[in-house]
Amino acid sequence: MKQVTVVGGGIIGLAVAWRLRQRGVPVTVYDGGTDDAAWYAAAGMLAPAGETSFGQEALTALMVESASRWPAFAAELQQETGLDVGLDARGTLAVALTGDDLAEARRLWAYREEHDLKVRRLLPSAVRDLEPALSPRLRGGAYIPDDLQVDPRRVVAALRAALGEAVVPGRLTELPPGPVVVAAGTGTAALTGLPVRPVKGLVLRLRGEPGILRHVIVGYADGRHVYLVPRADGEVVVGATQEERADFAVSAGAVLDLLRAATDLVPELAELELAETVVRHRPSTPDNAPLLGRLRDDVVVAAGHHRNGVLLAPVTADLIAGLVVTGRPDPSLAAFAPGRFA
Repeated sequence: MKQVTVVGGGIIGLAVAWRLRQRGVPVTVYDGGTDDAAWYAAAGMLAPAGETSFGQEALTALMVESASRWPAFAAELQQETGLDVGLDARGTLAVALTGDDLAEARRLWAYREEHDLKVRRLLPSAVRDLEPALSPRLRGGAYIPDDLQVDPRRVVAALRAALGEAVVPGRLTELPPGPVVVAAGTGTAALTGLPVRPVKGLVLRLRGEPGILRHVIVGYADGRHVYLVPRADGEVVVGATQEERADFAVSAGAVLDLLRAATDLVPELAELELAETVVRHRPSTPDNAPLLGRLRDDVVVAAGHHRNGVLLAPVTADLIAGLVVTGRPDPSLAAFAPGRFA
């Protein structure tokens, strides 16, 4: 098969290129920047239950399928490169601080249960048995065993190692001759004319001793939504804001909102070092679902993953590589066709 050019060296572009090369396809990946894409800020939550929203049945099915592929994807990548990508399978706790928070959480849990996503509801005492550092003010919670986490920075490092010299620096301003896979994140709009917009997100990284938290925490605190993702080395990722903006400014108010919600849920976090503030931009579409499939004969698109680029990387890579190699789209791609907004 002819050489395939992948435009975009984020987690989606790299994963697609890796799967293509495993199928014997020569690839070149144009990486526009070492750490300027959404994956660099991402916490790495693999949360089909946590990210499910009302009216998104096709996207929910895709997220559930991709989450099921992550353990094998991570193991295969680690075996090939010798690099640990930080997959953590201890599950997620969803917690609510007030009565109003609990009512909102229960509405979402019920929706997820209707879609056969595992949600085990817990009394406050049972939640704190699992996570003693949580606030005694909690009104309730749930254990979500199938919502996992991975470290996106480690995943990208491993994919770059697997691809080696196939990854070259360069930010293209126009599409090269095909065949091409466009996985350029927010840059996809300029290259293709497709409606991919930047949605600003601020993420904080706190640093302390390992073991403060055992699980990913998805919390509702006085109407504010926050997630806390602990790493084995003591880092805790706190996220994330969501604004329809394209700037990189870190505002004091945004930091304050995240820290207030985080410390309301886990008071001990106030003692940790604020090690990093990171703003990046999620590549989002009008319906917040990805653009996956053929744009024209020699151009395939894999972009617009919004909040779910890390989660959807394995299934995106498999489906897009399959399309490029065989020329036949998997039926599950139909709901995500790039031309659906025409």
